[in-house]
Amino acid sequence: MQIPIFTVDAFTNRPFSGNPAAVCLLENDLGEDLHQKIATEMNLSETAFIRKLHPGDDFTKSSCFGLRWFTPANEVPLCGHATLAAAAVLFHIQKNTNSVLTFVTLSGELKARQVENHIVLDLPLYLTYPQVLQEVEELIKAAVGDMIVQDLRYSPETKKLLVRLSDAYERSMLEELQVTAQRFLSAEKTGKVKGLILTLKGNSSGKHKDHDFYSRYFAPWYGLLEDPVTGSAHAVLSSYWSEQLGKKEMLAFQCSRRGGELKISLRNDGRVDIAGQFAIVLKGNLTF
Repeated sequence: MQIPIFTVDAFTNRPFSGNPAAVCLLENDLGEDLHQKIATEMNLSETAFIRKLHPGDDFTKSSCFGLRWFTPANEVPLCGHATLAAAAVLFHIQKNTNSVLTFVTLSGELKARQVENHIVLDLPLYLTYPQVLQEVEELIKAAVGDMIVQDLRYSPETKKLLVRLSDAYERSMLEELQVTAQRFLSAEKTGKVKGLILTLKGNSSGKHKDHDFYSRYFAPWYGLLEDPVTGSAHAVLSSYWSEQLGKKEMLAFQCSRRGGELKISLRNDGRVDIAGQFAIVLKGNLTF
């Protein structure tokens, strides 16, 4: 059996930065266990599987496909960067002729469209609610030590904890923070946190003045110590920072070692458009 496979670096225009995802094009049904085996073999944070929904469908002409995402350990309900990667393969390798692609996923229907050299993802927008410090104090300490926390929020729908660091800190402090995410597993006692976002307000002066906010994202609960650039975390960050900054259009930067940039636009229908660039770095076939 041969399956076309690609590696795409998402939320960047340079190879070897942004967030890499593998993308498989499934001409035929694939055994349930093989999805996980392939994702484990690829060993990237996500492997996306695009499947045809009807017998006559075509990767070049059809506009609606099934999409699933697997980490090396398990299937996940939503992955932004692998959705962007999947759209990049359909638009740029398969030369798909539609202006909008729809993906049927575990998180409902997600749409992707091309705007110049970006791919725009239409994602759910997740609200955050104030979180009591005492409940997660040990986890916060494991994440940021003695750094000053300015705000603490929780997103129940995504099980993500948002930790905003003091505005007094610079981007470099967030970038240089040494985080041992493995420690989060024993420090998180509530059972309700499955992802931790560290975030910082952008600086209106200096060389990085374009960005409205910065973040880093950790998900050891899913076997992912730190994710380079995370679309789903920005579906949470967007609602928070929009409210804090009074803006609907924002530019965000995720300060991982690889780094990546996301253009954000809150829609009037209660969802969010998250746009990014991409670089296709590998084309081949899985053979088994």
